[in-house]
Amino acid sequence: MMYLFTFILIFFLQFSLHAQSIWNTKRSAWQSIEPKDRENIENYIDGYASYLDKARTELSSTKEFIDLLRSEGFALYSNSTQIKKGAKLIFNNRDRALIAVIIGEQSLIKGSRLIGAHHDSPRIDIKARPLYEQDGFALLQTIYYGGIKKYQWVNIPLMLSGRIDKKDGTTVQVEIGRKPDDPIIIIPDAAPHVDSPLRKREYTGVMEGEEMDPIIGSIPDQKNSILNTVMNVLSTSYNCTEEDLVSAELHITPAIGARDIGLDRSLIGSYGQDDRSCSYVAIRALMGIEKTPDLTAFAYIVDNEETGNVNNTGAASTFLNKVYGIISEAQAGKDFSENMTRQALTAAKVISADANDGISPLFPGLSEKTNAAKLGFGPSIKRYGRSFDANSEFTAWIRNLLDKKSIPWQTASYKVETGGGGTIGGQMSKEDMEVIDIGIPLLSMHSPFEIASKIDIWNLHRLFTEFYIAQ
Repeated sequence: MMYLFTFILIFFLQFSLHAQSIWNTKRSAWQSIEPKDRENIENYIDGYASYLDKARTELSSTKEFIDLLRSEGFALYSNSTQIKKGAKLIFNNRDRALIAVIIGEQSLIKGSRLIGAHHDSPRIDIKARPLYEQDGFALLQTIYYGGIKKYQWVNIPLMLSGRIDKKDGTTVQVEIGRKPDDPIIIIPDAAPHVDSPLRKREYTGVMEGEEMDPIIGSIPDQKNSILNTVMNVLSTSYNCTEEDLVSAELHITPAIGARDIGLDRSLIGSYGQDDRSCSYVAIRALMGIEKTPDLTAFAYIVDNEETGNVNNTGAASTFLNKVYGIISEAQAGKDFSENMTRQALTAAKVISADANDGISPLFPGLSEKTNAAKLGFGPSIKRYGRSFDANSEFTAWIRNLLDKKSIPWQTASYKVETGGGGTIGGQMSKEDMEVIDIGIPLLSMHSPFEIASKIDIWNLHRLFTEFYIAQ
């Protein structure tokens, strides 16, 4: 009996030494693709990179999305007669947010599939009275937008883009610094020869908010005014006055375009991947639906997520409810009641798509490794805890969808009491919609040059495509 007990003990000790969690057996998604898949991935990323280079703000992103959608037969919504089975429509919200939709075979109260994402990103905005001179330079007074590490925006090429709206009702589009032959603007740093008084500043305070002012000129006119020289350029190029800047939305973003990263070209780096990665994939996947889906499919792209979903183009607005109401009313006709809109919202299945932080090879201690997302391992199902998760049955439904199509996936949770973040999912949950947060991991999130894995973007597209047409 003693020998038998010893044998069993040894067996279980050996088993425990060799056993491992299923999560430790997960492999990089690159290891499960065919050679032809790599070509498809590169072609997809080429389109994505082209979009990123043009879509520096929600204004230019909306324009790019509308152009893409219209090239695939989507039409701008104008009246309810357009709402019929198979119709491809665009609801444009003030050129800063939009909803693209394919009307399904069934009525909206039977259900819908919606992917929501935001396409604003952390940046620097100019103030209402931005122009000033200091020690031989003209500069812009600014205020930063969203959560940034301010020191990362210093000494890098920056561009200026947006719109100026004038009293006569005309709008002037501004873009300076994106093209290779454009001038750029820059926020200068202090030289190491003279910066000893600054060296005691802490990590997040290396640059203060009021120091984030870029140089925009240095040549004085005949009256010894550099501001006059700068305003002359603006007046000549854009026919605007200094007071017109009060009614302008001008944004400062990095001037560098998207680039491949790594000798194997496995990664893509660019400004704005949080969250234009998810918004682009949501639009592209919707465009790729070849036949009328059973349930109506939505791509819902919003502004102002980085500042709390505020304003009438953010997720806290009634824009989504309005569009659900328009479609519900058109489908129900004289039998329509407001309750039908509520029923349609409740019957919806929603992915709130947003990028998340990936585990860093340089700072792994900032993540709880057993629950952190890795670049190259697929889309992340976000599990925040503290009542911010999707319910277990919807999570299981998503898992089944992923596994049926052999789409690699992982989970993402922040280290307790160390990190956190939010998405637009909470706004849609308030409307009694069934919502789950899913994204892809990034390195250097909220920096001027974020890093994503190309294969994660590709697999996110596969997931979104299947989600739109899922029963």
